[in-house]
Amino acid sequence: MRNFISVKDIGDLDAAVKEALEIKTDRYKYSHLGKNKTLMMVFFNSSLRTRLSTQKAALNLGMNVIVLDINQGAWKLETERGVIMDGDKPEHILEAIPVMGSYCDVIGVRSFAHFESKEDDYNEVILDQFIKYSGRPVFSMEAATRHPLQSLADLITIEEHKTRKRPKVVLTWAPHPKALPQAVPNSFAEWMNAADYDFVITHPRGYELAPEFVGNARVEHDQMKAFEGADFIYAKNWAAYTGGNYGKILCTDRSWTVSDRQMSVTDNAFFMHCLPVRRNMIVTDDIIESPRSLVIPQAANREISATVVLKRILEGLQ
Repeated sequence: MRNFISVKDIGDLDAAVKEALEIKTDRYKYSHLGKNKTLMMVFFNSSLRTRLSTQKAALNLGMNVIVLDINQGAWKLETERGVIMDGDKPEHILEAIPVMGSYCDVIGVRSFAHFESKEDDYNEVILDQFIKYSGRPVFSMEAATRHPLQSLADLITIEEHKTRKRPKVVLTWAPHPKALPQAVPNSFAEWMNAADYDFVITHPRGYELAPEFVGNARVEHDQMKAFEGADFIYAKNWAAYTGGNYGKILCTDRSWTVSDRQMSVTDNAFFMHCLPVRRNMIVTDDIIESPRSLVIPQAANREISATVVLKRILEGLQ
């Protein structure tokens, strides 16, 4: 595997999950692969789980790790061509990227949607430039439109806890005080469709995701109806995508907060969220603290998903 951007890059999902579960039994089995190899992790946005889990995964594989925080530990970078650089950005990304590439063997990039241009966000302008100009394998640590490391961890978690071959999985919108990107719901939808689960997306009208991510999912605007008989509930907020409302908050309807009311109509469903989570906005205390909450196992599986991805990239360098 050269780059890891979406579910299409991972290949057969059953094989990926099998590999993940193998790694989980011995996280250092492949430590020889990373000997004398360096991972550079480039953060344009803040991180907790992604930073810690990916660095741990690299160490599991014997790699050296360099962490670079753009706008904090480095020059501010200009990303647009044709700009007269007379402002607060003294370096252009097109010089910075090949320099970064010269110091490492693999690059991980985290760069969120800016909500300034839907076209730029959905063309993954930042991530694409790293792939084009670094000369190194590149993987996404969350980009404008997808968060594949999270989605692989989500898939592993569901496979570990499902009690039937084709569980009912529901992705539900939930309220949030800030406008959040569609990356996590987009990516989760893409992976759930690829896994061929009984997959439902529920959200208020106006919060439709891009059709290429919705795929074959059933879309239901009645949250209670969507939750009926569900095995897994995945809660996440996202800002509007469609029409002229891109990046906007259309409502903060607290009735969509996941609580005992909604969970009571499920089939004793597990609750999932990628974290960080706004308690009593996204989900009530009782639900996230319940024995059916998987938010901590999900987070722990981030180390495993990152190890799988880095292992495959390193194997491609051998």
